[in-house]
Amino acid sequence: MRIFLLTALVMIAFAANSLLTRFAIIGGHIDPTGFALVRVGAGAAVLTVLLWVRGGALNLLHRQRALGAVTLALYIIGFSLAYLTLDAGLGALILFGVVQIAMFAYGAVFGSPPTLRQITGASLAFAGLALVLWPGAQTQVNPAGAALMVVAGLGWAAYTIIGKGSADPLANTAGNFLICVPIVACLLLVQTTQITATGLVLGAICGGITSGLGYALWYAVLPRLAQSTAAVVQLSVPVIAILAGAALLSEPLSPKVILATVLVLGGIGLAVSARSTRAGHR
Repeated sequence: MRIFLLTALVMIAFAANSLLTRFAIIGGHIDPTGFALVRVGAGAAVLTVLLWVRGGALNLLHRQRALGAVTLALYIIGFSLAYLTLDAGLGALILFGVVQIAMFAYGAVFGSPPTLRQITGASLAFAGLALVLWPGAQTQVNPAGAALMVVAGLGWAAYTIIGKGSADPLANTAGNFLICVPIVACLLLVQTTQITATGLVLGAICGGITSGLGYALWYAVLPRLAQSTAAVVQLSVPVIAILAGAALLSEPLSPKVILATVLVLGGIGLAVSARSTRAGHR
């Protein structure tokens, strides 16, 4: 039950990232480059202070820190720039679809292959996600935006896989964010940025709380989750964001959205229960 609640909290934090980013950028409070930089900078600051209070070393020279920082940067940069041209729903579909496929593929090659029940659950969840997020027939997909979101999805999948064996989630996440700051700052070489006070606050909340603390908690939960289960659970994030958007931003909630929510959550439940069933037969 504790792992379930912690995992649910992480998924809510991830969904909040989307809500904060959409509100900040669409509202004109900050541009994507500025938001990405504030987000990663705030995350680095908050995590470093927490690590200092707790006591511990960053170990920035460890090979895993470099890999974690690069994959985190790929996700943050790709995510931010993709939304310059992509519809928000289509972007989320591409992102989490790529994450699911990448993590299932990794698990099949290097870990325990997903069972038929897990694959069925993942298919149901993805069908629900596609139902609510798939764009209309007139929607034109920008190839550059789609490619950037694919990069973001691969970056997040790799970041998740790297973090699965983390012995110190807080120290590792703080190190990843610190090294990630100059990488993301490279965007300033090719694009100027405009940041309002509101945008700065939204970016700081997204970076310090829902990203930094959320990722540290995700690192802590990952060792208790199967590779395929971790992939499927993340499909709940867009649905949570849609429901929260309806409640907080007065976005429409249609019967199609409700049906998609049932499919996604039902598919996740099927995949997670498949792991429990298999463990019980050992």
